[in-house]
Amino acid sequence: MPIYEYKCDDCSTRFELRCNFSDEPESFCPECKGQARRVFSPVPVIFKGSGFYTTDSRKKNPESASPA
Repeated sequence: MPIYEYKCDDCSTRFELRCNFSDEPESFCPECKGQARRVFSPVPVIFKGSGFYTTDSRKKNPESASPA
């Protein structure tokens, strides 16, 4: 089950909830019972290994790559 982060619009409390994909999103703050919204954060991407540079995908000898 994924963990979702929420932030209250009234008191700015941040909290996390573990929910199923099929559950309705939680919309109330546990502190003040105010309206809460889901917080979306960027996902970090880590590239490991070779093949992630622009020079890695180029051909070594462009003249022999395509016959004229």
